[in-house]
Amino acid sequence: MNTLETMPSVEFGPLQESAHITSGIDFYKPTMSQVAFEQEPDAEVTFTFHNRGEQRIADYVDAEQLQAKLDWRREFGFDQSELDYFAGLKLADGRPTFSDAFIDYLSLNQLPKVEVSYDPEIDDLAIETTGPWSMVTFWETVVMSEVNEAYFEGYIRQNNIDVFELYDEGERRLQAKIDILKEHPDIKFSDFGTRRHFSLRWHKYVTERLVAECPDNFLGTSNIEIANRLNVKPIGTFAHEMFMTFAGLADARGEDVRASHGKLLDIWYDTYGEDLAIALTDTFGSDFFLSDFTPEQATKWRSLRHDSGDPYDFAEKVIGFYGDLDIDPLTKTIVFSDGLDIEAIVALNEKFKGRINIVFGWGTTLTNDLGVDPLNIVMKPTHGLDTITGEQADFVKLSDNKGKHLGAEELITRYQNIFRVLDLERHYYEKV
Repeated sequence: MNTLETMPSVEFGPLQESAHITSGIDFYKPTMSQVAFEQEPDAEVTFTFHNRGEQRIADYVDAEQLQAKLDWRREFGFDQSELDYFAGLKLADGRPTFSDAFIDYLSLNQLPKVEVSYDPEIDDLAIETTGPWSMVTFWETVVMSEVNEAYFEGYIRQNNIDVFELYDEGERRLQAKIDILKEHPDIKFSDFGTRRHFSLRWHKYVTERLVAECPDNFLGTSNIEIANRLNVKPIGTFAHEMFMTFAGLADARGEDVRASHGKLLDIWYDTYGEDLAIALTDTFGSDFFLSDFTPEQATKWRSLRHDSGDPYDFAEKVIGFYGDLDIDPLTKTIVFSDGLDIEAIVALNEKFKGRINIVFGWGTTLTNDLGVDPLNIVMKPTHGLDTITGEQADFVKLSDNKGKHLGAEELITRYQNIFRVLDLERHYYEKV
């Protein structure tokens, strides 16, 4: 039996799969959007698409067709069922996750226009969108998921590949993962696969299998529509863009750029409490994060997320960090989310279980492992504008991996100086 016979009975291709825009939105988009709506309503931000891989996307994706698809998504926007889903989500203390004012805002405003073109300088597609931060942020995961689906549809068509054979190879690989997970019920993970999935159809199939066969392992999905359809927990907090944009806007206004980091953490905790208190650590380097994370913050925040650099070094730093503050690491959690495969997940779990709680955010090799090389694409905020003051802002990401740095070279150097570790007594890397 072909795998497709057990999958949803829809035609292959993104247009036929779902009309809901949340099919391409990760849960960390509305959580970030609400903070932007409340804290920076006058910020205008530009998101720019980057292809970090070797594949030429224009070989298989037509710019005009992709433009039409994104225009179609923009025209439909959020429908009432999606807004009702947001309105029904609650925090542990009973508060609504999203305020009535924010949901009204989503219902009354259209997403900004996305511009897709061929850029001869890079000999590939260029994609960019500008608008109010609280609305433009949603395009990141939508654009990435749409590019993936269009790319693989074109790849299959142009190379005369039998899609049934691809799905059967994906099924074989998925079954091998499920078999390993069943042998390790202590491994806990969430699906983070929206941005680089093979297709929404395959993504849904993978998630359905995990819900049915790995209930001890599977914690939830970042994909909002799949979470809603399968009645599983939506997973997500915030991405690099929060630190990047807060820092860039502070810089443009002549404020303390370095202090923007801790300010964002305090605002986030005040907004969502312990439920979403999972901090991404590497926007300006994890060494800086640990040196800047106050004892009060370390006590309140329940988890730290690793997204670049050596995961073993990171975990040792974090365990040492909590130990130096007399905080039991077993009351805290590390979320590993950088380029994971099943072998890395098993190895990290074996290394650190019993020392600190471990959770995995599993993306590309979970939802795009069918024997065709996946894309390595991102879409990040690159610059912005304070529409009240007229001040222009540029955004920088440093990362624990130089290959993931974003920004002009001179700005990267400047931000490395701004976010250097000042207090060597709190530079935990030296204590490992």
